[in-house]
Amino acid sequence: MSRSFLTLSMLLAMICTAHAELIFSTGNPDGLIAAASRIGSGAGAEIEAADDFVLLAQTTITSATFNGLIPSAVPVSGVNEVTVEIYRVFPLDSAPADGHVPTRTNSPSDVAFDSRDSAANKLSAIAVVVNANFNGANSVLNGINPSPNYFTGGEGPISGTEIRISATFNPPIVLPPGHYFFVPQVLLSSGTFMWLSAPRPIVAPGTPFTGDLQAWIRNANLDPDWLRIGTDIVGGATTYSLAFSLSDDTIFRNGFD
Repeated sequence: MSRSFLTLSMLLAMICTAHAELIFSTGNPDGLIAAASRIGSGAGAEIEAADDFVLLAQTTITSATFNGLIPSAVPVSGVNEVTVEIYRVFPLDSAPADGHVPTRTNSPSDVAFDSRDSAANKLSAIAVVVNANFNGANSVLNGINPSPNYFTGGEGPISGTEIRISATFNPPIVLPPGHYFFVPQVLLSSGTFMWLSAPRPIVAPGTPFTGDLQAWIRNANLDPDWLRIGTDIVGGATTYSLAFSLSDDTIFRNGFD
């Protein structure tokens, strides 16, 4: 009979994961849209998708999760690099609006407030398959254009493998009270990571909050400006959140220091 044994470090890792304090969540993917969010490389220019959260007190963020689609032919091991950026709300960290987009009101700022990158060994990431065949009703990848051609209606249905990426930050991200945008990006061995939407307004198991803003997106050509995925690109009355969560296990881990 074969036996398996847990080392002390493995056991502590399991306990810490189980007791991580959830700070914020938008809930589970709803399949309404998938928005590109990729690290720029020879295979394609940078694209950043963003969704917001609010902190009422100084907060330490040690980890995050987010759900997205990868092409069905790409294995989960094809996640080559992950970055997470934190932006404040325009006009902080920004130059005056330049008129290249319909509005900058409630958009992410021009530049990131803080960031972590697996390539710099300040972020470790684990990707797991959630659903081998997941469908998004609409998508945004190439149709990210400045005024007056920002409305495209989206680029239509998309399917692929749904994965969840769990990112741990070293050092943790420490933020003062404020309104922020979470911006994860992924570099795949082939194809583009597509961040999945979550219900808006946020519903359980998400954590609703007053002042929730819709999701935004930009590519390298639009930078430093941003477009609203719903109002500007897709059009109509539908607006989107994107599926992510933030956690802190600092207090629990420090108990073993």
